[in-house]
Amino acid sequence: MKLFGPLYDRVLAWSRHPKAPWFLGCLSFAESSFFPIPPDVMLAPMALARPKSWFRLALLTTLASVLGGLLGYLIGWAAMDAVMPWVERMGYAPKLAHAQLWFEQWGFWAVLLAGFSPIPYKAFTITAGGLGMALLPFTLASFIGRGGRFFLVAFLMARFGPAAEAKLKPAIEWLGWGTVALAATAYLVLR
Repeated sequence: MKLFGPLYDRVLAWSRHPKAPWFLGCLSFAESSFFPIPPDVMLAPMALARPKSWFRLALLTTLASVLGGLLGYLIGWAAMDAVMPWVERMGYAPKLAHAQLWFEQWGFWAVLLAGFSPIPYKAFTITAGGLGMALLPFTLASFIGRGGRFFLVAFLMARFGPAAEAKLKPAIEWLGWGTVALAATAYLVLR
């Protein structure tokens, strides 16, 4: 069943749309506080489609993500008790409890690591606000972590993406289904 090839083509077409940077900014903002899809899924093909704009795209993604992180911080600060039932229903409670342990020991470094890694960043933004982390270190750690990640993704795609795209396209189905299999295996093992 061909699923990932057509999806790959569609994402590349969307990344060339004139309003794509607006969509990227909105996705980056939303992902940092409540939306589950990371902006990398749009940033990478956009940097591939527009290699000369990689720096601007990475900066846009970073700034929108940090602003979204501040919204997550505000949610945690203002409504931690009200948000907890939703967090539990969405299945984020274990991740939030893990983040709280990290905050007790690491604070700044936890936000920086969460910003750079595939760990759900929104859990850390909400926790930082809920735990009352100082706003300046939170913002600085967010900017460094998110910026490091998005600038790296955009640069690698702009620099090596065009050459890799010719090799990636024929293998996209295998890579897509392999990722699904790995995610399912990880879920079963960690469950």
